[in-house]
Amino acid sequence: MLIATVMGAVLGYMIGGPLGMLIGAALAYWGVRRLLRKSVLGKLAGIQAQFLDSTFAVMGCLCKADGQVTQDELEVSKQLWERLQLNAEQRERAKAAFNRGKAPDFDLDAELAIVRRIAGGQRALLQVFLQVQLSAIAADGVLHPAEHEMLVRVARGLGCSEAEIEQIEAMLRGGGAQAPGAASGQSLEDAYRVLGVDAHASDAEIKRAYRRLMSQNHPDKLAGKGLPESMREVAKERTSEISNAYELIKKTRERQAA
Repeated sequence: MLIATVMGAVLGYMIGGPLGMLIGAALAYWGVRRLLRKSVLGKLAGIQAQFLDSTFAVMGCLCKADGQVTQDELEVSKQLWERLQLNAEQRERAKAAFNRGKAPDFDLDAELAIVRRIAGGQRALLQVFLQVQLSAIAADGVLHPAEHEMLVRVARGLGCSEAEIEQIEAMLRGGGAQAPGAASGQSLEDAYRVLGVDAHASDAEIKRAYRRLMSQNHPDKLAGKGLPESMREVAKERTSEISNAYELIKKTRERQAA
């Protein structure tokens, strides 16, 4: 950017003297900045599209893990289109990705490597990915052993642990997005799982865990790392369940101390 600005200033000076130098430098700076912004936004849009594509491809693979894709699982994938407010083109891509994931020759490990590269070490982004997958395979009310085994394989392929799967399961049992502090379906045991802390953790440790998770799962931060804009609601649900878990633990401890 500096070189372009200097060149613009030199050309401007040659054409219009000192005033031309200022105008040339300003135009060059503005033009380069605009091009860079367009390039960055274009790259982010491509990353987000790939993240969405991989989400449905892995979902197709997971739903086929028990030998068949049930009608409930198909309905969940379609409901996800509505929930994510996908347009017609995006729905066709999601459908094609889901079918690609169901194919016998689907390379799950290669797909997970793509997701891992997109996430760039962002644990919250990987957990959102896992949360969507778990929602899909649990749609028929039964988590078959083969599906659980495949889910663990997916988690490991993303560099996540079974403890993180348990955390996501606890969030899903909590009942989805609700206002912070509102009554939810969380049990106290699940609340501790959501925050990733032991029941014997100190109040200070619990507060630190809460603040860290809220920061990591902020929708704007995740969007900047590759989370599709259409998945913002999933991220909001996560922060809602984190808040609910913290409030439940805090109020329970306050009652016990009274």
